[in-house]
Amino acid sequence: QVQLAESGGGLVQAGGSLELSCVVSEIPSNLDAIGWYRQPPGKSRELVAEIWSAGSVLYADSVKERSTVSVDHAKKSVYLEMNTLKPEDTAVYYCHALKEFGSIRNDYWGQGTQVTVSS
Repeated sequence: QVQLAESGGGLVQAGGSLELSCVVSEIPSNLDAIGWYRQPPGKSRELVAEIWSAGSVLYADSVKERSTVSVDHAKKSVYLEMNTLKPEDTAVYYCHALKEFGSIRNDYWGQGTQVTVSS
């Protein structure tokens, strides 16, 4: 069981920036993927950014020009930096980890942290 704990959410003005942090109970290199999802009000959960064990990084088109996801293996933490925030970035942000065992996929989620961007 992988445990994830986010921090860093809050109220931010449009045009501002934020950094979210997530502490992971396992060394990130033991995971198949680690990153961030978000769930805007009234919408489904969606990918923000994810780092895969092979080294590739996937960003949502809506954030890729203004976001950076990174991992600190020594601190067992993953971070999300976002700049030029927009009201549509308002969402609950979830840290996500993936472990695959053959065809079995195990997704792990943090409790979420609210980010509200005011216009």
